[in-house]
Amino acid sequence: MMEPSNETDTAAWAVTPLPPTLAAEARQLIARLDQGQRLWLSGFLAGASNRTAPLSSAPGQPKQSAVTILYGSQSGNSERLAQRIGAALTQRGVAFTSLDMIDCRKNHLEEARAVLMVVSTHGEGDPPDRALPLHELLHGRKAPKLSHLKYSVLALGDSSYERYCETGRQFDARLAALGAERLHERVDCDVDFDAAAQRWIDAVVGQVAKSYTTSSAFESIETGIASRPMASVSNAYTRKNPFHAPVLSNQRLTARHSSKDVRHIELSLEGSSIHYEPGDAIGVVPANRSSDVNALLNALRFDPELPVQVEERSVPLREALTDRYDIGLVNKGLLSRYAAAITVDSLTELLRPERADELRPYLHGRHLIDIVREHPSVGLEAAAFIQILRPLAPRLYSIASSQRATPDEAHLTVSLVQYQSLGLDRVGVVSGQLSDLTAEDALAPIYLHRNPNFRLPAERERPVIMIGPGTGVAPFRSFLAEREAVGATSRNWLFFGDRSFNADFLYQTDWLDWRKRGILQRIDAAFSRDSAEKFYVQHRMHERGQELFNWLEDGASLYVCGDAEYMAPDVHRALLDIIVRHGARSQDDAAEYLVQLQRERRYQRDVY
Repeated sequence: MMEPSNETDTAAWAVTPLPPTLAAEARQLIARLDQGQRLWLSGFLAGASNRTAPLSSAPGQPKQSAVTILYGSQSGNSERLAQRIGAALTQRGVAFTSLDMIDCRKNHLEEARAVLMVVSTHGEGDPPDRALPLHELLHGRKAPKLSHLKYSVLALGDSSYERYCETGRQFDARLAALGAERLHERVDCDVDFDAAAQRWIDAVVGQVAKSYTTSSAFESIETGIASRPMASVSNAYTRKNPFHAPVLSNQRLTARHSSKDVRHIELSLEGSSIHYEPGDAIGVVPANRSSDVNALLNALRFDPELPVQVEERSVPLREALTDRYDIGLVNKGLLSRYAAAITVDSLTELLRPERADELRPYLHGRHLIDIVREHPSVGLEAAAFIQILRPLAPRLYSIASSQRATPDEAHLTVSLVQYQSLGLDRVGVVSGQLSDLTAEDALAPIYLHRNPNFRLPAERERPVIMIGPGTGVAPFRSFLAEREAVGATSRNWLFFGDRSFNADFLYQTDWLDWRKRGILQRIDAAFSRDSAEKFYVQHRMHERGQELFNWLEDGASLYVCGDAEYMAPDVHRALLDIIVRHGARSQDDAAEYLVQLQRERRYQRDVY
């Protein structure tokens, strides 16, 4: 499809014709793509071809290019942006190497001349799993001197967290401290990152092209496409262009007496051409409840139909507050912007650093309407008010079904968020939105979010260990349905945990049926509130430590899904302890053992 760049060893481009069936499928795929999508595919394949092996690779393997794209991704956004960078470099005739951060070694940095880095921030300021080894290298005593290197960082984050884009900030500062020179200032992107990311890509690729262009742009099968501007992908479902999926079923999984309301929701994908893999997620486009929007408008005393500018488009204020902006929980950043806009001394004083211990309990459970009622927005205009708000972020739900087993359907496992604060009943924006979809004609606005970092092994005989407490078990229902559908012969082991056996054993019938039919060889469950002493999945792992280690030594792939704040660190520590005890390794060796599993994609986490 493309010619090799001048930087690539031609031996690595030996052409192996596609089998006739695959060739026909490729032609059918290309026929369905518009010009922009064909260009994206061209750049994607160029990037895949440029992904380097270790620099000590044998003659005939691709050599590292002067320009390196580094991406650190937890849910796939950074990797997708890296592919967009690759497509843009391809257009400009720039040879490049694209590397997952976990595969980046010291010598890659020493041999690169320009690094374009895309990295997200996970949780409360932590690097993504696959970025952690590089982060530790650069911040450790073995960090290389990088005075020869030029770089720029694109940081992804969520401004609802206090340490917004923290990982990108740290990488940016550390590269500069090691002597590297910025090609372009770091750009921090919020949840609605497309426009800001594209501006950064245009700027840095333009600068890189001045120094590192080595060949004409790659062209796809139809000549001339690479020389045209990239077209929009008009027929793909996205956050801004969702598919409205009919709701086929909305069932409560937990018992009526459970302290949690967890739903199993089945969506129809018929007619959407959405094709997903186990491990992918469904993004749900959120909308604030009309009652919450009305209450806020009443408190603000704004005209609901007043036009305001949103992304270069004029829309009524009510629509902006319903579909575009987060009007829920308040964090320090939002409070700071509101305090500055209305100049209230009491809020300004509360935000002083020395009063941090008072600020935390004040913010806990407070929504925007609570702040507006306590501190009215006197003199603040609607246009200025919406400028202080965060974008309303979509929510991602792991798909709990296999498309091979249930064609044209996607199943979700949704825990309804409901709580009281300041004497008021509160409901989660999207979980409440989905839980309310019970009418026969109910539709859910969705799009597919691919997660390439959470994938079943290609080898059907490879054993699989799955650790998924609570709703974190959702993708493992997809995994087992998929393995059954493709006739996989491997052993499968599930660790599940929740509060109560009688009330909260999600998908119990499915697990027991797969266990009976030999699809699921083992299931170990832990229910934290069924005994006087709390008992969690990590305790069950310790009980089965020797066997669990034996499975890993036999080549098993291990998956963890669920809570990032408590469960995932506890499970990680349990794994380290098991490797130390049953593998007779030191703590450092056990840590390296897990990193190597990550590099081999045999230890994957989808935590949130």
